[in-house]
Amino acid sequence: MWIVSTLSAAALLALGLASSPAAADSSPSPSPAASAPTRAGTSFRTATEIEQGQTATASGSAGDYLYWSFPADAGQRPTVEATVKLPDTHAAQTWQVDVYDGLRRRQACQYGAQNRTAAADAADVRLTCVLRTVRAWSEPWAGDPLPGTYYIRLTVVGLPTSDLGLPVGAEVRVGSKDAGGAAAVDGSLAQPLVPGVAVKSGEQQKDSAVLAGLEPEDGWASGWWSDRWVWTALGGALAALAGVAGYGLTRGPGRPSRVPPG
Repeated sequence: MWIVSTLSAAALLALGLASSPAAADSSPSPSPAASAPTRAGTSFRTATEIEQGQTATASGSAGDYLYWSFPADAGQRPTVEATVKLPDTHAAQTWQVDVYDGLRRRQACQYGAQNRTAAADAADVRLTCVLRTVRAWSEPWAGDPLPGTYYIRLTVVGLPTSDLGLPVGAEVRVGSKDAGGAAAVDGSLAQPLVPGVAVKSGEQQKDSAVLAGLEPEDGWASGWWSDRWVWTALGGALAALAGVAGYGLTRGPGRPSRVPPG
């Protein structure tokens, strides 16, 4: 019985340790001092930086390209949500949200409504893009999402000429979930894919402007901790306990002590 109790206690402890870091990292919150942006860029170079957990807003015209950027680290699975507020009177319009990494490679959405058509006179249209889990390292040809800056591009792809230039409002929010040890790989990038930072040395960064300045709350490569460490330690402890239990079962009952004749 003591073996079963020990195994149960070890399993419960590991589950508690494994779930705590993931829960803490699954809902990143922006810095209290950071104010939500109220504009959007018009290109990759002028993309407005936002933190995960912030809700950014912007005003524009139908036909414009609206850009934002945000940081994502290894082990995170970002979710981009965008809402376009349309004018009172308009024809049917198709809007689309695209996400690009620091190398400006378009990243496919794992699931979500990446593009939608708003019916005539609809008040708004909502879009969602859930990316694949960001990997700490990957082959150059694989195209996997890697740590660094990500760009959001919001635009209309199906627009009648009569609606060109109509005022619209945009609202964008980025959140992420921690994938935990299941997404851990044996490798990491020397530098995150942050334009203007990864290609410069430390001394150059002090005197040069960068194209993206935001980083995760705990710094890059903050996802070094994962529940894989806990499960590895648990596996070792269970193996040791199993060895002790097996020895006790195969050894059999102890020999009876000999009583000297009286």
